[in-house]
Amino acid sequence: MATPLSDTSLSPLRTVAVVGLGTMGTGIAEVLAGAGRDVIGIDISEAQTAKCVTALEASTARAVERGRLTGPQRAELLARVTTSTDLGAAAGADLVIEVAPESYEIKQQIFRELDGIVRPETVLATGTNALSVTRLAADSARPERVLGMHFFNPAPAMRLVEIVSCVLTAPAAVTAVTNLALDLGKEPVAVGDRPGFVADGLLFGYLNQAAAMYEANYASREDIDAAMRLGCGLPMGPLALLDLIGVDTARTVLEAMYAESRDRLHAPAPVLKQLSEAGLTGRKAGRGFYTYEAPGSGTVVRDALTPLEGGSPTAGRTVRSVGVAGSGTMASGIAEVFAKAGYEVVLAARSEEKARSAKARIGKNLARSVDKGRMTAEAAAQTLERVRPTGTYDDFADVDLAVEAVAEDLEVKRQLFAALDKVCKPGAVLATTTSSLPVVACARATSRPQDVIGMHFFNPAPAMKLVEVVRTVLTADDVHATVREVCGTIRKHAVDCGDRAGFIVNALLFPYLNNAIKMVEEHYASLDDIDAAMKLGGGYPMGPFELLDVVGLDVSLAIEKVLHREFRDPGLAPAPLLEHLVAAGCLGRKTGRGFREYAKR
Repeated sequence: MATPLSDTSLSPLRTVAVVGLGTMGTGIAEVLAGAGRDVIGIDISEAQTAKCVTALEASTARAVERGRLTGPQRAELLARVTTSTDLGAAAGADLVIEVAPESYEIKQQIFRELDGIVRPETVLATGTNALSVTRLAADSARPERVLGMHFFNPAPAMRLVEIVSCVLTAPAAVTAVTNLALDLGKEPVAVGDRPGFVADGLLFGYLNQAAAMYEANYASREDIDAAMRLGCGLPMGPLALLDLIGVDTARTVLEAMYAESRDRLHAPAPVLKQLSEAGLTGRKAGRGFYTYEAPGSGTVVRDALTPLEGGSPTAGRTVRSVGVAGSGTMASGIAEVFAKAGYEVVLAARSEEKARSAKARIGKNLARSVDKGRMTAEAAAQTLERVRPTGTYDDFADVDLAVEAVAEDLEVKRQLFAALDKVCKPGAVLATTTSSLPVVACARATSRPQDVIGMHFFNPAPAMKLVEVVRTVLTADDVHATVREVCGTIRKHAVDCGDRAGFIVNALLFPYLNNAIKMVEEHYASLDDIDAAMKLGGGYPMGPFELLDVVGLDVSLAIEKVLHREFRDPGLAPAPLLEHLVAAGCLGRKTGRGFREYAKR
């Protein structure tokens, strides 16, 4: 019978064995040795143990070059790491961290062998991100000492460690491993046992939707990745990240998630199976969604799917002057962007007073740019001079491009497009900045649907580089070419997508946010832990709840409803907690309370 694990049996986990010396195992070994732990690296392959030592020597040499380690510190770190091909070398370890391939058979075999090797008080941790910790623990002779310790790649750089306990795990084991994570300079997040845990549970659903979007030929791989980098501030696009993680690994994680949730959003996109079975598993194979210079390389090279340089073969229309309809933050930001690029701008609102107020907002923004040294006072004055405020859309008579940025209400937009149809000259391009409504509905409100297109700017428009260019089935080729050319002139990155709910960014972003809310509803993890997990484990600039409160819970709910209505997928139904908060008037920062409370300004 196993010895009960109590607080009195806790040790500081001074000696740690790492089983499996791939990239992750080697990284964990470096982190442990760097924090003064004695590390025993174990792998069945002698070549892999040698590769681990070589990798440690190279990474610590770089650390010395960059001033992060001294020569003597490097020597001490390397001396603390020994390697073996015999699992028996773990006999003296206080903690064993297993990072073998994601296979129950392999991991269970390792734990069974360890049961007969290690001391009764030794803690056993699995590094899985897809398999059930409970199932692994139940197969062990010491289930109360088995838990999950999920590091993120690259382990030396990534601060998050998910500490995964199950119903069998002794609290003292969790405490010991949590304390170790803190000693390593990591941010431990306590989570329960379900596939993907917090970070990967949210991340892989999003990655899967991106793969499905690509498979449906809705947008190119380059545009999907650029949209999420530039529109959400993510460090990598989803398809590039799938290649980095490994397409086969992603498929394994998603299969495990789907087996538990039965949520169709977790059912692996067929393209993941096709690529995996063809051996096109991403960077490690030299080819996945992209093609790489060589297996293991991160350098993308041209292939048959790479877009041709030189832009559209169709010539665009000439645009010298632009009309912007609206008086809110988005309208004034878009007007500023066009004026900075040298266009004459007519800024029209429901009254001249509102239009002047919007122009004044532009003036303040330009003044801040001057104060920060981003532009000269003379350039700011010239920019502001190009903006003409007006209280009537009749002043759009001579503009070459009219951009609508009014309330996100289809009837309001349709009425405006009907008015623009009467006022604007033949050949003028009419664009809507909607983020969720059908562009074609705006087009059908005019007698010239071929001239209507979507230009979805992101807030704040002067700072955000992305514009989603949304073609309807009626949009003329030269109108599309015009808007692409204009985006280049105003120094924005244009991505092409079709006229369906959410376009690229919102269609991928909001299901992820909705799933985060469901995690809280299910009491799986706290707001703070989920936000920390996504910032530290995924490199996100904001956690999902921080972002929801900034966007506005009412806006988020409206977008969720549009996505659910369009795609009819039960997994896209808005989380009840979101609906309850909106009904209670808790809309985020703008009301002082959303998922969190904020000090009143």
